[in-house]
Amino acid sequence: MSTITWRTRLTLLFGVTLVTISVLLAFAGPRAGAMPAAGGAKAAAASKGDNGTVKIHRSTTPVTDPRNEPHVCIFYLDAFGFDPGQSVSWQIKSWPPTGDRSVVSSGVLVLDGNGAGFTGDMTLPNGHYKLFWNFTGQHGKAKQKVFWVSCGTPTPPPPTSPPPTSPPPTSPPPTSSTPTPPAPTSPAPTSPAPSQAPAPGPSSSPPGGGLPTTGWPLALIAAAGVALLGTGGTAIAAARRRRGLHSR
Repeated sequence: MSTITWRTRLTLLFGVTLVTISVLLAFAGPRAGAMPAAGGAKAAAASKGDNGTVKIHRSTTPVTDPRNEPHVCIFYLDAFGFDPGQSVSWQIKSWPPTGDRSVVSSGVLVLDGNGAGFTGDMTLPNGHYKLFWNFTGQHGKAKQKVFWVSCGTPTPPPPTSPPPTSPPPTSPPPTSSTPTPPAPTSPAPTSPAPSQAPAPGPSSSPPGGGLPTTGWPLALIAAAGVALLGTGGTAIAAARRRRGLHSR
């Protein structure tokens, strides 16, 4: 093979190599320029609102704590790292498996000059929930957090004894319409009133010192006395006659 032929082949080889390199650089150049541009767009978007985060905190957790606590009872929402002064609107929805995606709580919040802020304490019935955090200047979806509320079963208070109650008033027994006559009562014995005793006489008081007799018994006694006197007088007269006869 002659010297001219080798030179021709080397020239062609170098020409093909140069063309190949030029084509590769032509395709790689726009891509290399576009990549920094995309990175710059992301950085610009982040600086305009998509930065920052929100956490679920127990009521006893400090606002400076960066942890997220997905199991709470009394809780609050804590945001930090956002743009200064951003306005936030948030919603909490009941979420499966215990909820039906209905809104159970919502509110608005204006962040401070450091892009931070937090809500007041709140609580919900036991169950599963999801937070949706929207803010001014966002470019993507709302920031979201799922969490559980579990407050346990409250202890029932001890039973209290009922206050004493007074017994109900009793009604008086029914009374018959007809009055009952009063029971007969025997008169109390009365002592006889002291009286002036009569002067003693032959027929005023019976022998033995008894009390004087009044009424029809007195008349009978008087008649008997008269009869006795008559009999006695007759007997005396007869006796005297007998004595007179004997003496003669």
